[in-house]
Amino acid sequence: MATYNRRDPWQHVPMRAISVRVDGLVQGVGFRYRTARVARALDLVGWVRNRSDGSVAVWAQGSVDAVDEIVAFLEVGPEGAAVSRCLVDEVATDPTFTTFEVRY
Repeated sequence: MATYNRRDPWQHVPMRAISVRVDGLVQGVGFRYRTARVARALDLVGWVRNRSDGSVAVWAQGSVDAVDEIVAFLEVGPEGAAVSRCLVDEVATDPTFTTFEVRY
């Protein structure tokens, strides 16, 4: 699905949105904050949050290349994390997101 780039509405950019579940040692190691920092640097919108089962959930949207880059990051995680599984699902884009946030 293609939509307009939120920074330059006249520039047509293919967009992609994903929902991700990251399992392993991913809580208590700065995973959410590092994910948010990387996502913002990639100009992604969405959110990251801890799940009650010990995993981390991520919803991210942006250019196809940027989403590919965040997936590559999530598969490894920040220093101190030990990712055992990263499940990525394609989802519909959502034009209401304007930032990338850490949710609690």
